[in-house]
Amino acid sequence: MTEVEFHTGVADPLVFACRLLRKAYRKGVRVVVTAPPSVLGSLDRDLWTFEQQEFVPHVRFSGGEPSAQAARTPIWLVDGDLPAGAPEVLVNLGAASPADVSAYKRIIEIVSAEAEDEQAGRQRWRSYKARGLAVTHHPAAGRDRVA
Repeated sequence: MTEVEFHTGVADPLVFACRLLRKAYRKGVRVVVTAPPSVLGSLDRDLWTFEQQEFVPHVRFSGGEPSAQAARTPIWLVDGDLPAGAPEVLVNLGAASPADVSAYKRIIEIVSAEAEDEQAGRQRWRSYKARGLAVTHHPAAGRDRVA
C-alpha cells in the first residue's frame, strides 16, 4: 500500500525539498519530483547551489522515455507524464495529486504556509483519504528540519 506523508506549514518549500532530496540521495533512495515547470526550474538550480561544495545528482525532463543517463540518476525532476521506470518515491511540489497513486510506494507532499497552497494541500489530503490511503502529518516546527 502507498504511504502518504504531508509536511505542512513549510516556510520555504524549495529549501525543504533540497534537504529532503539530499537525504534521500545519501540513503540511496530514488525519487521523482513533480511540480509546475517554473518550480522545477528553480529546484534544478537550487540543487546545484543550496549547499557549498555539494551536489545532489538529478535530471530534468518533460515526459518521454528516460535516457540511459536518467536511468542512472537518483533524482528525477519531471514536468508532464511520468515515464516508465520512474522511481517509486514521489515528492510533490505541485497543486494536484498524482493520477495513479498505486505507482508509488511513498508520496511526500510539501505544503507551504501560504493560504492558496494550504487549500490545495487540503484538497489533496481529502483525495488520498477518499482513496482509502493512510496519511501521516508532519507540521513544520521551527526550521522546517529534515534530519
